[in-house]
Amino acid sequence: MKLYHNAASPFVRKVRVVLAETGQSVDLVDVFITPTAPGDAVPAANPLGKIPALEREAGATLYDSRVICRYLDDQAGGRLYPDAPRLWETLTLEATADGIMDAAVLMVYESRVRPEEFQFSDWVEAQWLKITRTLNAVEGRWMSHLAGPLDMSHIAMGCALGYLDFRHGARDWRAGHPDLAAWFETFAARPSMVETGPA
Repeated sequence: MKLYHNAASPFVRKVRVVLAETGQSVDLVDVFITPTAPGDAVPAANPLGKIPALEREAGATLYDSRVICRYLDDQAGGRLYPDAPRLWETLTLEATADGIMDAAVLMVYESRVRPEEFQFSDWVEAQWLKITRTLNAVEGRWMSHLAGPLDMSHIAMGCALGYLDFRHGARDWRAGHPDLAAWFETFAARPSMVETGPA
């Protein structure tokens, strides 16, 4: 299998952490793309022109990190997505973490892709407000879930928080979120997280 990959992407990191946690491997195809310059290789695998995309030996190429992670977990015996009713919390918290990543990536694109004269600071701050509001919700509602057995929501949240450190460290997401910060300090030390750190 081939994974279209960029080490800076938090969505790619999710997939790589799942690979590490489940003892699987793929060939990494390094790509550098932006929304305005997707190149040729990635759109050939994923018509949306986005990574990650997992090219399989048989069957359609899979894309969207949630689809790929679910597939890889199934291939490994299915331990990262628990049975209901905990499943619904896991899926919701995974989507919550993905939302943090979405907003954080859009902030980066605003400064790196959009010409300076068209950049909109209020829009950037609106993205950060989404992130802050979501971190508040995780701190207030989801810590008991994160204290439980490893599942996909832990991996997604770990990758989201790691990306905030990587791209938005000066904004200090830890302020006002001491429980989440303490959880992340422990989770970030997992070998799968150390091995997949953004670059």
